[in-house]
Amino acid sequence: MPNIVIAGAQWGDEGKGKIVDLLTARVQVVARYNGGHNAGHTVIVEGRKFVLHLIPAGILHPGILCVIGNGVVIDPAALERETGELRELGVEIGDNLVISDRAHLILPHHRALEALSEDQRGSRKIGTTLRGIGPAYEDKAGRRGIAMGDLLRPSVLPAKLAEARRHYEEVLRGAGRAPDVDWDALVTELAAFGERHRARIVDVSLVLHRHLAEGYSVLFEGAQATLLDLDHGTYPFVTCSAAAAGGASTGTGVPPSRIDGVLGVAKAYCTRVGTGPFPTEIEGEAEDSLRSRGSEYGATTGRPRRCGWFDAVAARYAVRINGFDTVALTKLDVLDELESVPVGTGYRFEGRTLEEFPSDVSILEECEPVYEVLPGWRASTLGVRDWAELPEAARRYVDRLSELIGAEIGVVSTGPDREETIVRGNSALASWFA
Repeated sequence: MPNIVIAGAQWGDEGKGKIVDLLTARVQVVARYNGGHNAGHTVIVEGRKFVLHLIPAGILHPGILCVIGNGVVIDPAALERETGELRELGVEIGDNLVISDRAHLILPHHRALEALSEDQRGSRKIGTTLRGIGPAYEDKAGRRGIAMGDLLRPSVLPAKLAEARRHYEEVLRGAGRAPDVDWDALVTELAAFGERHRARIVDVSLVLHRHLAEGYSVLFEGAQATLLDLDHGTYPFVTCSAAAAGGASTGTGVPPSRIDGVLGVAKAYCTRVGTGPFPTEIEGEAEDSLRSRGSEYGATTGRPRRCGWFDAVAARYAVRINGFDTVALTKLDVLDELESVPVGTGYRFEGRTLEEFPSDVSILEECEPVYEVLPGWRASTLGVRDWAELPEAARRYVDRLSELIGAEIGVVSTGPDREETIVRGNSALASWFA
């Protein structure tokens, strides 16, 4: 059975949670490989809504092992809040959830540092969720972080926190602010959290390798998306983790040679949360209509998303970075009422047309999109499950996007529910699980 990575092809919020949930029935393990609780994967099952932040979407299926990998950063309070909310909804969480002993923690001083950093940026704010994700990754890279495994030996916590404390207090005093973390109380809280979760804090790489040796299939679940990837996204308006498909290996300890395919997820239009360049962004009534029909509000923060037309240049770049074997196109039904649908095919900058995605965000901020306008279908696609039943213009739209991005579109989502999905019979996805 194959091991597949699912990664976002745009700026996040593409509907990865639904696609993970859809494919979980075909695997035995689902492993989250990056990000923190700033992610929000929404899954609708038989009309019931589940919003996941840290726990893999596979948790909604019985008998599936869910893994939080070392590439994820974890806020202890957020994790326990999420597990509690899921249990109240009837979701079983026991030995079906394990957490990497190498995953780093988000602590109170990280939130304070992030708020300070955003405040000091002024008009150039990144637009982060202020949940401490970035500073947690900074401490990890700065070799002053605290990992889940450290909680299993609480006696070492005061010494291990010393460098993080020194850094935090120096930064805040330098900014004229008073540090306010109770470090003794924090040690006590972390030790108690570690004891409560001792049984699920494990060497995730070892667990995954043993399952692979048994012939089990692993679905690697990414958070955020390619254009928010720290290395390949619209830097500095990015997240702090490896959100592209390559992060699946570094974020779980499974080598690339054990990965059989990559499935990208893209929305039939584009959205972005927070600041940063967005070449095909639209405004006014058209944006309001897309936002309303697509319920484009953050699953984690509730913030309204910026909306725009499909950007084929950016998506083609994502295909190249990730090596998508196939793409799942979501929210096609949101476009049902449009008479015509523009698609960005290039960027006009300083008198020339760019057909490849530039690394310089100032170009992306100043360029004008070049559009190809495709006919709309003015008919409902909501809930359609068979490719042949889509309106002809809708099929042409999907096929044209496939041509423009240079990758097959093997899955089309026509609604939020798990069952409102088309899997094309000749796609890579169909062959993986044949």
